[in-house]
Amino acid sequence: MFRTLCLLSTSFGLALSAVAATSPDCNADKVASFRVNNSFAVKVPPGTHTVRVWFTSPQEDAWTSVKDFAVKSDFPVSFDKDALGNRVGYIEIINPTQNEFTLNEKFDVTRREQRSAIDASQTRPLTDAERAALALYLQPTKYVVVNDRIKNLATSITGGEQNPILAARKLYDWTYKNVDYWVKDPEHHKASAVGSTEYCLSSRTGNCSDFHSLFTSLAMSVGIPTRIVYGSLLKPVLNGENTDASYHCWVEFFAPRLGWLPLDPAMANMYAENIALNDKNKRLVELTVPGVYHGAEKNKVDYYFGNLDDRRIVWSRGRDLMMQPAQDDGPVNALIKMYVEIDGKQSTDWTRKMTYEEIRG
Repeated sequence: MFRTLCLLSTSFGLALSAVAATSPDCNADKVASFRVNNSFAVKVPPGTHTVRVWFTSPQEDAWTSVKDFAVKSDFPVSFDKDALGNRVGYIEIINPTQNEFTLNEKFDVTRREQRSAIDASQTRPLTDAERAALALYLQPTKYVVVNDRIKNLATSITGGEQNPILAARKLYDWTYKNVDYWVKDPEHHKASAVGSTEYCLSSRTGNCSDFHSLFTSLAMSVGIPTRIVYGSLLKPVLNGENTDASYHCWVEFFAPRLGWLPLDPAMANMYAENIALNDKNKRLVELTVPGVYHGAEKNKVDYYFGNLDDRRIVWSRGRDLMMQPAQDDGPVNALIKMYVEIDGKQSTDWTRKMTYEEIRG
């Protein structure tokens, strides 16, 4: 029998006050609410001594409120924060007697559209002290690399621009114009398995994680603090459907006086030009964009520099994560859904299915 191990309720009013402080167009922002069901199943090989599981939970921020959060599991669940501050669930099983176990998260989430009044005149170049304080967000990771090729490319794109908003916009424009989302031509394009700067730059294609690894590398190489945000985009086409909604990621960069600002060059690429839809790509395009695809829309290309839809959940921020308690098999590339270790070694023998229904009224 399942046991309910965690129940959390928070005040949406606090989240709204934070948004009002950061978004001058707050009254025009869109809001969406969802009831989310997140189910995991982990396979346990015969003879296993220890199973350790870290799993995502919804993160709250100025645009997101979570209530009625509950986890059901046959084993005790604890929550802690990883090294970058993400709230993560944890299960440890010693000498398991079953060959599979499951856990289930349910919660209601309300998400406000994230709108930023991006005005380059309101910021300035970062000081040395700011770069030192934000050094973590200027450091490459295993697959988000900074090397001479990246540095030279970023310098040629930005032309020495020191204003972080103007420089970030140049990098954003270059990225969405020079990389194609793999779903446009799935017969010839594919994504990397890890979200890789070098793969994306060499192949000029990939998924959102590849796009944003490349953008992050370029931005960091010219001194712009940057982090990748992993979440899910809750598309109307999957509302109430019994199928996994997968994930989507985006980027936040830091500009003095304005703070962390979002952008999504991968989504901008989907709207930069008309995609010739066919039997191979039509469903993939439908499952990638946040609404009905109507072809190129320049306003959306501009929108995704500084703004994000209301239909998003944040699961975690950052790459090369160290959990609490710490995992044995090295840093986690990205916590998108779950990370599992069997007797100290990473296991990929697990599944996740996340479904949702929009709450109206």
